Amino acid sequence: MRKVAIPFVILAVITTIGCRTTRENITTTTPQVDVVAAGKVLTAVFQQKAAEYRALCYQAYNFATVSLDQFLQERGSKPPAIMTDVDETVLDNSPYQVHRSLMGLDFEQESWFEWTSRAEADTVPGALGFLKYAASRGVEIFYVTNREEREREATLVNLKKFGFPYADNEHLKLKGATSSKVARRDSIEMHFNLLMCVGDNLNDMSGEYEKKTTAQRFAQTNKDLSAFGRRYIVLPNPSYGEWENAVYQYNFSLTPAQKDSIFRAVLQNYPY
Repeated sequence: MRKVAIPFVILAVITTIGCRTTRENITTTTPQVDVVAAGKVLTAVFQQKAAEYRALCYQAYNFATVSLDQFLQERGSKPPAIMTDVDETVLDNSPYQVHRSLMGLDFEQESWFEWTSRAEADTVPGALGFLKYAASRGVEIFYVTNREEREREATLVNLKKFGFPYADNEHLKLKGATSSKVARRDSIEMHFNLLMCVGDNLNDMSGEYEKKTTAQRFAQTNKDLSAFGRRYIVLPNPSYGEWENAVYQYNFSLTPAQKDSIFRAVLQNYPY
């Protein structure tokens, strides 16, 4: 679910971008670098170029495969299903992040619509193989995303391009009046045995994580400890999500600079 700005960049990177590497220039030159844009570049580099990111995705989907096989041994009264998010869960939108950051710009809704209309997002590592495997075992796939209705056609085109199973109108559940996925999840569970939820945001798993403080979200993850890697499959996303909203207490009117100040203030540091 894409919604908010990206957190601040590591200070060491900011102070060296655009400067010569001599000690004199580093200490006397103040480069004009947009903090939020630089932060977007760093998270995009991780998503696109880090083997560790790829490994984390494969790890998540490997656990999902093992858990799926275990769940399918238990026959339920309803047909089995999986609920998955789309953005940063099965489709990789990091090119949008790069495009905006290289112009010194932050996320903006109309530019996001322009990106999704292209249907050019690549797959998240491991996603396609897992969902195809699930479908081969008779499990229906529901794509529950906070993309909007105007993005329906392009989203289906993007999913079908790679052969994602159940990429059709019936199985694509878009954002309605609210970004909460609770009602959509409940509607699936009325007719299906929902084996697992897959996503990059804990809101994809449970409504217990929505609109909560960081401390409350931490406490809920402790309660749900045994579900992770089994019924809750979480993909890495350092760029955006409910975790960020919680840090600045859901004040969406803040400027990027104000958000950056809050992020810096809440981080654990040690005395110089």
